[in-house]
Amino acid sequence: RKVSMAALQSSFTSLNLSSNSFLGQRFSPSYYPTLVKSTEQPGLIISKVKRWERKDCKPNSLPVLHKMHVKLGDTVKVISGKDKGKIGEVTSVIKHNCTIVVKEINLKTKHIKSKGEEEPGKIVKIEAPIHSSNVMLYSKEKGVISRVGHKMLDDGKRVRYLVKTGEIIDSAENWKRAVKEREKVKEEAAAAAST
Repeated sequence: RKVSMAALQSSFTSLNLSSNSFLGQRFSPSYYPTLVKSTEQPGLIISKVKRWERKDCKPNSLPVLHKMHVKLGDTVKVISGKDKGKIGEVTSVIKHNCTIVVKEINLKTKHIKSKGEEEPGKIVKIEAPIHSSNVMLYSKEKGVISRVGHKMLDDGKRVRYLVKTGEIIDSAENWKRAVKEREKVKEEAAAAAST
């Protein structure tokens, strides 16, 4: 004990306690930082999501709807992916991530659970969305794919046309037919679900 006490005394004497050192002084309230309310607006909170899950949003948090070269009812040909070379009709357009659903293309297997004894489980094939950049517009008359162009008609209407063939693809008949087919499919699905 005597040795340890001597060592402590020698260490205290070796410390240099000057008047401008903070050791040994009492803390006064002036040493505490003053709390000041920040007048700055809070910054945007950016959620950490994976690159393929990010969606560009407007200030009101709604997704930005991108313009695409394809519309509902267009006939398209797949130019890349596992279904390359297949031709089908666009049945649905998802604008916030530039994807489309094409009839009988990019089929995925879905397992449906049974809902009691009345409805047994089953395996069905559904059409999954593909990116719009993987398809090009297709001309049924000439049998070729083409890029899309825009031009004004004499009556002032702006329409899309196929650059390679000059064929106008925006017609009211195609649009109405596509909408009717989509509504019919929804009604059939609702009727099947209710029975």
